[in-house]
Amino acid sequence: MDNAIANKKSKKDNEMDMLNGPLFRNILYFALPLAASSLLQELFNSIDIAVVGHFVGSDALAAVGSNAPVIGLLINLFLGISMGACAIISNHIGQRDSRSIGNAINTVGMVAIVSGFFLLVLGVLVARPILTWMGTPPEVLDEAVKYLRIYFLAMPFIMVYNFGAAILRSMGDTRRPLYILVMAGVLNTLLNLLFVLVFGMGVSGVAVATGIANVFSAACIVRLLLNEKEPYRLHPRKIKVNYTELSRMLKIGVPAGIQGMIFSISNVVVQSSINSYGADAIAGSAAALNFEYYCYFIIQGFNGAAISFIAQNYGAGKMDRVHRIFWICMGSSAVLCAAFNGLFSWQDTFFLGFFSDMPMVHHYGSIRLHTVLALQFIACSYEISGSAMRGMGKSLTPALLTVVGTCLLRIVWVYGVSPLWPGYNALLMVYPVSWTVTGLLVVTAYVRTVRKASARFISSGGKS
Repeated sequence: MDNAIANKKSKKDNEMDMLNGPLFRNILYFALPLAASSLLQELFNSIDIAVVGHFVGSDALAAVGSNAPVIGLLINLFLGISMGACAIISNHIGQRDSRSIGNAINTVGMVAIVSGFFLLVLGVLVARPILTWMGTPPEVLDEAVKYLRIYFLAMPFIMVYNFGAAILRSMGDTRRPLYILVMAGVLNTLLNLLFVLVFGMGVSGVAVATGIANVFSAACIVRLLLNEKEPYRLHPRKIKVNYTELSRMLKIGVPAGIQGMIFSISNVVVQSSINSYGADAIAGSAAALNFEYYCYFIIQGFNGAAISFIAQNYGAGKMDRVHRIFWICMGSSAVLCAAFNGLFSWQDTFFLGFFSDMPMVHHYGSIRLHTVLALQFIACSYEISGSAMRGMGKSLTPALLTVVGTCLLRIVWVYGVSPLWPGYNALLMVYPVSWTVTGLLVVTAYVRTVRKASARFISSGGKS
């Protein structure tokens, strides 16, 4: 009896009350584990890059590193849908609608399975054509294709983990996904060293290690959901699509996902220009890109907090808390991101040394750190504003503005500005320029949206 009570209490403790109590502390409690979770997911790729860079060579480093934009391109649509799932479930929690929560969770389970197998097939088929289109150097193409195909064999498990984690985030639980990824990260590191150093498997070894780690994280998240309290428990026999819930998820998630896909297309275009500078430039850019991801995950943590907290409070009609949540997420993400941007840029030689000891790789990596990473905090402006709007059910507007301000601008820069202003440094300036333009557009849209929402709540007798 005592064990049952203790178990019930621990399950209750995993749920966060986003509708009442202090906001700043709870947002940090939510956002920082989420940021750490995303960082650990990226650590899988960083470990792959570090191992091949030190123990295989710069060509292998370039082969693994060149895949990041491709992976983002192919999976971003479905990661956007998982964002929509989190927003919808959070909104139902704010409305205290247990039946809709259950329907949404069952729908999420089916979407995760279907999307995972779809991506597995797609990734295996398009690996070589898309890497060839990107202008991947011939000396690294075969290894890059091999890595990408093996990586996508684990895609069903990657989707299961991400959609499962979205369910837990909607109830305020970001700690247990973090614990899972800590264990998966340790497993990935050990298997990388085993497959590369002991078995000599090279690029294939790091891809297999990452796949096994993804299988492990998916199995753990499913086990948690099978034992979760109602109405958050996953019932395998009840997994089916509820078309009302699916429609709501897609309304929020598809614009976000398409934004991510077009965003990745623009990055693929930029990467193709980087590829023209040779394997050293690819390797240096890939090494520096890891630190951009690390800092971006700070922003992503507060993105998740903005979506979940605002969705619940917006659903409950608490517009006063919606305003405060936005500013806390915006300020906290900008300060923390800027701090890490400065640290990595300041100590560029030290941090790039984790990935390669080759002078030209360091040269290109250092340029990217000082040109791109040092100003990355600007991206908080459109990321947090867009997430706040998605929490209020408005996903299309930030998606369109980001496509115009970031994605299209980058394509125009590569094909229009770069020929007139050649050079690796000038090419990379596209990032801070696009962040600034997009930030101005999306912040303006958020201000207009929240003013309309507040006026609507006031006119309907709600609190603002």
